[in-house]
Amino acid sequence: MTHDFAAVAELMKDEIVTHSLAEEMTLPSGKTIVLITLDNGLDHTKPTTLGPNSLLELREVLTGLKQRAAAGEIDAVALTGKPYFLVAGADLSAVSNLKRAEDARAMAALGHATYDLLADLGVPTFSFINGLALGGGLEIALACTYRTVSAAAGALGLPESFLGLIPGWAGIYRLPRLIGPEAGLKVIIENPWNNNRTLSGPAAYKLGVADALFEPADFLEQSLQFADSVLTGDHVVQRPNTVDDSTVEGAARFQAAAEVSYRFIETKVSGAAPAPYKAIEVFRAGIGRSQRESARLEIDALTEMMATAQFHNTIYGFLDLVQRRSKRPAGAPDAKLARPVTKVGVVGAGLMASQLALLFVRRLQVPVVLTDLDQSRIDKGLGYIHGELDKQLAKGRMSQDSVNRAKALVSGSITKDVFADADFVIEAVFEELSVKKQVFAEVEDVVRPDCILATNTSSLSVTEMGRDLKHPERLVGFHFFNPVAVMPLLEISGTEWTDDSTLATAFSMGKTLRKTCVRTADSAAFVVNRVLLRLMSEVQAAFDEGTDALTADTALKPMGLPMTPFTLLAMVGLPVAQHVNESLNAAFGERFTVSKNLQSLIDHQIKALWIEDQNGQQVIDPKATSVMEFGNNPSSAEQVLIRVQDALAQEIGLLLDEGVVAEPQDVDLCMITGAGWPLHLGGITPYLDQVGASERVNGKKFHS
Repeated sequence: MTHDFAAVAELMKDEIVTHSLAEEMTLPSGKTIVLITLDNGLDHTKPTTLGPNSLLELREVLTGLKQRAAAGEIDAVALTGKPYFLVAGADLSAVSNLKRAEDARAMAALGHATYDLLADLGVPTFSFINGLALGGGLEIALACTYRTVSAAAGALGLPESFLGLIPGWAGIYRLPRLIGPEAGLKVIIENPWNNNRTLSGPAAYKLGVADALFEPADFLEQSLQFADSVLTGDHVVQRPNTVDDSTVEGAARFQAAAEVSYRFIETKVSGAAPAPYKAIEVFRAGIGRSQRESARLEIDALTEMMATAQFHNTIYGFLDLVQRRSKRPAGAPDAKLARPVTKVGVVGAGLMASQLALLFVRRLQVPVVLTDLDQSRIDKGLGYIHGELDKQLAKGRMSQDSVNRAKALVSGSITKDVFADADFVIEAVFEELSVKKQVFAEVEDVVRPDCILATNTSSLSVTEMGRDLKHPERLVGFHFFNPVAVMPLLEISGTEWTDDSTLATAFSMGKTLRKTCVRTADSAAFVVNRVLLRLMSEVQAAFDEGTDALTADTALKPMGLPMTPFTLLAMVGLPVAQHVNESLNAAFGERFTVSKNLQSLIDHQIKALWIEDQNGQQVIDPKATSVMEFGNNPSSAEQVLIRVQDALAQEIGLLLDEGVVAEPQDVDLCMITGAGWPLHLGGITPYLDQVGASERVNGKKFHS
């Protein structure tokens, strides 16, 4: 089938083209190699991607080199990237704009038409993976005959199934045959759906993705020497991890690996996202087939996936929100108003406070001092921080010198006078208003008038905390999510008194801390906890009314959430969840019902509804049911799901009417980065639009 590649390129006139810059070199042996550098001409903050115009340019260069190879003018071709990048993958903006099936098919086929040239150029081809290589970036390396990788390369992987596609430029075919089906499917399915894990350069080399590993200082020189040694026959590449799927034994391994991946993805999305299932389907269908036969399957699958709601939802969540909106927070003051922060104080030395102190010292690299009621708590907090820094050293993520410097910057005290020269002091003490007000009164007596005071409250009023302060204009809500090192979201809230300089400093700090900052109004529980607690409150209410525990807990399965409501409840802790729910009930009324059954569990010191039986299966704890009372109005799973959908639509509608955040996109960004809302659902407000809840409850969609 012929494809109109030029027509697709014409659709993408605004594409930032990644150019293929070819340079002919003579190797020490006298052999000739042409080095192609992929470069979009922009600095390292703008990754190289491959849209149709970029692919056509590369294809034209490779076609010319194939002719030169046939004429005996060159001995090899190598491919590398600009600093820090090989290629970040296909241009998703371009792909998402392809509305017609024939254009989507042409884009899918163009990748194969280009990469197949690398695989069959007539001379050996090399990929020098100098940095990030994701999706089509890793696939272009896999199309080459040989690969080297830099020890500093930080992110290699095939994340397409998470983004709503499949690794459809032969990655799904080549990688499992190169490193084995088990490792291949781990990269293709498991890593993307485990918080988008990627491979480091050393990890990729260990798996067999690359044939050689070199240090970054002289990576290109070493890679060229490696190519020369391969071309002269002085070095013979060994690949012990390769698997031939045309054999009975190989095919059996491929089938077994596919079954493992299928079971894994069922636990993750329960059928709610089609792309990973399609990837496994194409993987299975390609067993025992040639690469060209697999290519036809891949092009069909990519064409189909580009039209799915999952792909367009993910583009909205990933590109529009996480990649773009997060960099321009709505309502953030002018960054020029931010003040420097040269010392940070943390009130408290418990787990949350210690996590905050660790983040501050690692990212800000300034002195951080913790205070608490006694030395034993201080010692425990400092011990946690030192232990976590040692773990970073053991994993190779920090050097010994950087760990030593970080440890030297963290200290503790049982008195708050150590905050006298601090620029920023944050409290992370018990979630009780009177306790926090007392803390701030004590801190304000010690610190300078321009020292910013911040609260990590998850549910209390920042305004009430500042009501009795001498300088309420320097108080700000600075709410992190647990675990602090992992969760990207930082909710920043001001009060009627908070000045722009304080807010600007908060946003500047958040950016340096590498957090996704969203400005919220000072409203109970801000965004994420308010939405999550409404969800959990509805499920708990359905359970209390007599719905079977398993039905209530699994009713939201079609949402593909990271965990079930009762699992989340146990993780948060029943007393904490009940305390926050009581705060929300006081603020918003009976939409947040305070469950008598939940309180009964707390009173009897029961920590979770589910326990494991002797066979390792989850069952309801008989002790839990024995202390609870249930109504006689059970719901079906479908009824619980619709009930929760409608409740979420109502709560988010009210939240937006109150001006807690600027737009529905901010709610979506908060839920994705603060609660792990699935990207394949495209944000919570598009999801509620798509299932009809927005119109059922509010009479209109969140997005027109």
